[in-house]
Amino acid sequence: MNISAARAISGSASQATEHFDVLIVGAGISGIGSAYHLTKQLPDTSFVILESQQTFGGTWWTHKYPGIRSDSDLHTFGYSFKPWVGPPIASAAEILAYMGEVIADNDLGRHIRYGHRIVSASWSSESKLWTIAAVKSDNDEPVTFTANFLWMCQGYYRHSEGYTPEWQGMKDFKGRIVHPQCWPEDIVLDGKQVVVIGSGATAATLIPNIADHCAHVTMLQRSPTFFRLGRNAIEIAEELRRLQVKEEWIHEIVRRKILFEQDAFTRRCLSEPEQVKKELIGQISAVLGPDFDVGTHFTPSYRPWRQRIAFVPDADFFHAVKDGKASVVTDEIERFVENGILLKSGKTLEADVIVTATGFHLSILGDIAFAIDGEPLDFAETVTYRGMMFTGVPNMAWVFGYFRASWTLRTDLVADFVCRMLAHMKQKGAGKVEVALRPEDHNMPLLSWIDPENFNPNYLMRDMHRLPKRGDKVEWQHSQDYWAEKDQFPAIDLDDKAFVYG
Repeated sequence: MNISAARAISGSASQATEHFDVLIVGAGISGIGSAYHLTKQLPDTSFVILESQQTFGGTWWTHKYPGIRSDSDLHTFGYSFKPWVGPPIASAAEILAYMGEVIADNDLGRHIRYGHRIVSASWSSESKLWTIAAVKSDNDEPVTFTANFLWMCQGYYRHSEGYTPEWQGMKDFKGRIVHPQCWPEDIVLDGKQVVVIGSGATAATLIPNIADHCAHVTMLQRSPTFFRLGRNAIEIAEELRRLQVKEEWIHEIVRRKILFEQDAFTRRCLSEPEQVKKELIGQISAVLGPDFDVGTHFTPSYRPWRQRIAFVPDADFFHAVKDGKASVVTDEIERFVENGILLKSGKTLEADVIVTATGFHLSILGDIAFAIDGEPLDFAETVTYRGMMFTGVPNMAWVFGYFRASWTLRTDLVADFVCRMLAHMKQKGAGKVEVALRPEDHNMPLLSWIDPENFNPNYLMRDMHRLPKRGDKVEWQHSQDYWAEKDQFPAIDLDDKAFVYG
């Protein structure tokens, strides 16, 4: 199903004020998955999805740079309830088509209001309601919604612009500077000298997809990143299809296999990091050959999984380097100059186009102005309950996925929890629920959202001070451990003292 068809089945324009049992923020991978679970588990619940963009998809709609694809497998990044039948690493177009089918097959389109940018969300203890003020993007018309429960599924970065550091001399550069997140339609790379700043999944995806068109493309990195290489195929899935096994069975079997292997790999990264490091770098050496300086350009200084490891399907990025269409420079930027970038080593990288694949701005719950009973809410002053609820914030859940496993796995876990919580509130006759530290938690040390010794990407480190706090107990942290949480979440006691009903 194409995007325009999915949009055509969306609901009519909202009225000035409407009330819903649940308001879901965002029609990306999390919002659509959460809406599905809500319709199946609590079919009598009224809900609306507010999406600031003009269509569904989130990242897979807003990012349009060449080759945009997933950096984790779609058997686990896809939904538990809908089999993925394509290659494990999928293009944005394939992911959008998959999401469009979920919307159409489950009649979710009538619940979505596109082009609705949320400005503020205010909780009233008197009415036990959230009031959400939004603006329609097509005519700047203000609209207001009220909801009993707010489900934040908007993702974790700002869609409007990517993060580009301020380098000295940027105004002196005579060429074009672009960020992959805001890829211009009119850019021409044919025959151009291109420098891509950055060494993450975006750079490794973009470079092989433009290398055949550029005169040359250079990846400029301050320090190396870990990558995993492999075929863009799952052998067991191919074999089961040859045996004509049902796709639903294949989906579940492949998901379990991948999750089992991911768990084992993650544990090895912690227990034998040097051996894992040797194996990862060995894969790269096998492609680039013995004469390539892998030690300088592809040997990170940190242990594996301290930052996200991107999967490079069929080693396409490394083949572009091997074939001489792309090259890698490991150095630091002194300043931009008219014809490119002057490096601290004294060398100048000539460029017609510079692409800043330097990450994004963290968005703390959608950059929405929150208030509780008229008082501005600062999430940095709250403590997180399992990375999805916050002390002192009633009737709200947040979907923040995994770094070391697919984001969508946590969407499913949180959705099951929220649906169970909503049913429990109805059974108790409660109009409000919030989390609070228990008596045994009050002397608990409060720490940063993520342990930087465990995981420390730059986008988190830059904005850690804006994120909620965590405790040293499993209930009060986002563990990043799907393999533990898949058993812990269904077992959460909704009458635990951490939950305060009213």
